[in-house]
Amino acid sequence: MVVDGMTRIVVVGDLMTDTVARAALPLAKASDTPATVTMHGGGSGANVSAWLAVDGAEVAFVGRRGADIAGRNRDMELMGYGVDARLVMDPERPTGTCVVMVTHKGAMTMLSDPGANGALSADDLPADLFGPGTHLHVSGYTLLREGSREAGLAAFDFARRASMTISVDGASSGPLERLGAEPFLELTNGATLLLVNQEQAQVITGREDAAQAARVLTAWYPEVVVKLGADGALHADGRADPVHVPAEPVEELVDGTGAGDGFCAGFLVPWLDHKPPAEALASGCRLATRARGQVGARPAL
Repeated sequence: MVVDGMTRIVVVGDLMTDTVARAALPLAKASDTPATVTMHGGGSGANVSAWLAVDGAEVAFVGRRGADIAGRNRDMELMGYGVDARLVMDPERPTGTCVVMVTHKGAMTMLSDPGANGALSADDLPADLFGPGTHLHVSGYTLLREGSREAGLAAFDFARRASMTISVDGASSGPLERLGAEPFLELTNGATLLLVNQEQAQVITGREDAAQAARVLTAWYPEVVVKLGADGALHADGRADPVHVPAEPVEELVDGTGAGDGFCAGFLVPWLDHKPPAEALASGCRLATRARGQVGARPAL
């Protein structure tokens, strides 16, 4: 479905509550470190959906939450952004939780409990969301987790049958490495666009150079984007040299949580509108910079 010339986007992925602990000083191992601790909506799929909505896209999010206060709050937050939230309530598992530890220099370490996300199933996918003229974005976490993998693969199948374009992200280098490059390539077969950061690209291809890794990945995907953090991002399609766009400057790095999700959202909207790769990359970098300048993985309203 196309509304006002814009492609509707369906995101299938994870919904979390993020507990973000921002250290004020270098971490004191086996001791106390002063920190600011706050709670925010999170989950890569839900984050991408929120950033898409505030950037003007029509977006529906499919996920799973617990029958708890956290799940209700996350559901209401997404609706507040303007997301068509299609959340299935899990009667047994809690809403997913992630502890995000941010050093005084902005580096992140995450401890994740997927909770209800791990039970997302093919039956949770609303059939009315899949149709011609709609785009599907699948969070890599959905495919990397064994419990939700069936749902991710079913979404791919529904999208292919409806002749939809499909994008997928690399989620996180740790779980991606545990799964392995070949299984990930097999699971994401049929995707139109792959979005990964430099570490994820290296896990999949074994290449340290981002441009080389992107060229290798175009053997499996028609288009590839590699996010380079402070160095911007690049796009490759196997037909010409990769296009590189530098990152926008950040006045103060507050919290990098959600920057990659913001980039995905910023890139997808102009990409689906068939804008040049450089314009789509610049749009992604714009939202990534906005994310780095605030606390939490979702847009500040």
